[in-house]
Amino acid sequence: MPVSVGFIKQLENVDPQLRLVLLSLLEEIERQREESVTKSEFNELKKIVRELGEATRELAEAQRRSEGQLTRLEVTVQGLAEAQERSEERLTRLEETVQELAEAQRRSEERLTRLEVTVQGLAEAQERSEERLTRLEETVQELAEAQRRSEERLTRLEVTVQGLAKAQERSEERLTRLEETVQELAEAQKRTEKEIERLTGEMSGVKERLEGLSDTVGYTLENRSYKALPRILAQYNLEVEDRLVRRYFKVRGKERQVNIFGYARRDGERMLIIGEVKVRPSKKEISRFENLCEVLSDEFEIPVFKIFVAHDFPPAIEAYLKERNILPIWSYELE
Repeated sequence: MPVSVGFIKQLENVDPQLRLVLLSLLEEIERQREESVTKSEFNELKKIVRELGEATRELAEAQRRSEGQLTRLEVTVQGLAEAQERSEERLTRLEETVQELAEAQRRSEERLTRLEVTVQGLAEAQERSEERLTRLEETVQELAEAQRRSEERLTRLEVTVQGLAKAQERSEERLTRLEETVQELAEAQKRTEKEIERLTGEMSGVKERLEGLSDTVGYTLENRSYKALPRILAQYNLEVEDRLVRRYFKVRGKERQVNIFGYARRDGERMLIIGEVKVRPSKKEISRFENLCEVLSDEFEIPVFKIFVAHDFPPAIEAYLKERNILPIWSYELE
């Protein structure tokens, strides 16, 4: 049976394995026709071949559509894969998904190849392929949605990082101002320390001058006391022997000055005259004076008559001296 040129062209668009099956079928038909074929059988066979050609064309067209869809889908998946490469978190899952799709496609092609032997098997394989394509489109849609969410998260992260960078910049500015303030305080502290050092030096000079002035006043009182006290002590029935002087003694390992020192007699009894000269005495100074008198009394083994000469005796101090049996003598009494 001669084969038309159109049918041969259609066979060129069919999968090679299916094309071999169809050619083998035509050869078998031709062989049987050559052996013995009636006209009605021949017509029926032509009808079958024609129907087979139609079915083949339809299957080839469906196959082309499927391959076109698969090609477009592969392009889409490739685009998503390139976009997914920008997100490290989604990259691994997308590669695994693409791998699964490639494996599924391989299995699909294997099934299609096996099912190409029969038209019914090819149709069933086509139906399953379309179902898989639907699921794959849904998966691709989910991947696209996931990529969109990832980009949104990256955008929010960029905004947060930018905010942190601005906050860090403000912190650095505040630290810079704080460092400048601390530096200014340090400079001010240095100036203050220099001023304090200068004032300390001046105060030392003032203290020395005051001490000198106090010593001058004290020595003046002492000198006046040496001349006037014999007269004043005579009022208390005390007759000074020789004269009153300034003396130094070792007391508990330290050298102490006794402002007024001398001897006197009262009713034939010899006594030590020990006196202290101050501008304005305090209770603490009076206590030190008493301790000194006790030590000297023990050393000389004679009684002590204690006197205190000052420019000013506050009432409480004057009363305290009298309670301690110490004679207070005002500086004006030395006139």
